[in-house]
Amino acid sequence: MEILRHIVVYLHIIGFAVLFGSWLVEAVARRVRFTPLMTWGMVIALITGLVLAAPWPAGIEMNYTKLGVKLILLIVIGALLGIGGARQRKQKTLSPALFWIVGVLALVNAGIAVLWR
Repeated sequence: MEILRHIVVYLHIIGFAVLFGSWLVEAVARRVRFTPLMTWGMVIALITGLVLAAPWPAGIEMNYTKLGVKLILLIVIGALLGIGGARQRKQKTLSPALFWIVGVLALVNAGIAVLWR
C-alpha cells in the first residue's frame, strides 16, 4: 500500500511539473497565454492531491490545514485558468496579471508542499 502512495505522490509532482513547466515555457517565450497543458497539469495535481488527502495506509498523520491551504490555492489556479482561458478564446488576448498570478500561485503551492511540515 505504501508503494501505491509513493506512486500517487510521484504523479502529483508530475502534475505540478506539467502545470509550472508549461507556464514557464510560455513565460520564457514572452507569450502571455494559457495552454491546455496547464489545465491538464492542474487537473492531475488536483486529482492526485485529493487521493493523497485520504489517510492511507493506516497510521499516516495528516496535516489537514496544509492540505486545505493547498486545495484552496489549486482551486484559485483552476478558476484563473478557466477565466483566463475563456477570455483568451473570446478576445484572443490574456491579461498579463492573470498569467503571472497563475505562475506565482503554482510556485507558492509547491513551496507550501515542501516547506510546511
